[in-house]
Amino acid sequence: MAATAAVGRLEGKVAIVTGSGSGFGLGIAKKFVQEGAKVIIADISQENGERVSTELNSKFLYTDVTRRDNWEALLQATLDEHGKLDIIVNNAGTTYRNKPTEDVTDADFDLCTNVNIRSIFLSASVIIPYFIQNNRPGCFIQISSTAALRPRPGLTWYNASKAAVSTATKTMAVEYGPKKIRFNCVCPVVGSTGLTHLFLGKPDTVENRAAFVSTIPLGRGSTPADVANACSFLASEEAEFITGVDLEVDGGRCV
Repeated sequence: MAATAAVGRLEGKVAIVTGSGSGFGLGIAKKFVQEGAKVIIADISQENGERVSTELNSKFLYTDVTRRDNWEALLQATLDEHGKLDIIVNNAGTTYRNKPTEDVTDADFDLCTNVNIRSIFLSASVIIPYFIQNNRPGCFIQISSTAALRPRPGLTWYNASKAAVSTATKTMAVEYGPKKIRFNCVCPVVGSTGLTHLFLGKPDTVENRAAFVSTIPLGRGSTPADVANACSFLASEEAEFITGVDLEVDGGRCV
């Protein structure tokens, strides 16, 4: 009997992944392509985005997630390229350097709220109408953080921005459940990405990560593959009855 080719769990799906030029976003984009999805690479780094686009044979679009016109262009480019949209992964995010709360600047605060919260607002504002007007189910996955659930000193307004992401996600899950539009969060613990030195407040080295890693029962930080596997499940039909959750991908950190 001839072997049947394996079908990916996201076969036939079309996804936008923001911040997919590096870090967790790159891991998510790779996993989605492996699982059969068509992925739009959305990133503010032209260089990273074009490199990943070539590597994954996917369309890249320069995207500033804090701008409505960029989201409108992103949706239109996706429809022009693939004729539909199924999944949005709001991975793009940022932080300021770990510091006492009284030392946080206006610029630090604005950066976190604009990139981490406004991007979620804009994605919903621009893309939810597409799903409703076309009577299509949809799936939003936000990359939140364990900081939303178990905040620690030194990153007060980053923590607050991610808590807003998780709360908004739960709210929209209830509001749009009847329209078959699902909203979920994935909450990683600190891994080793381009932002790690900011979370730590010092260079990202094995030695400097050791104290933090010691608080994680499974003994390491989140990897892009960990986050990507969780996103792949939540985006799939296997998770069709899951909405409004904060999925902790944290090795037990939040327990």
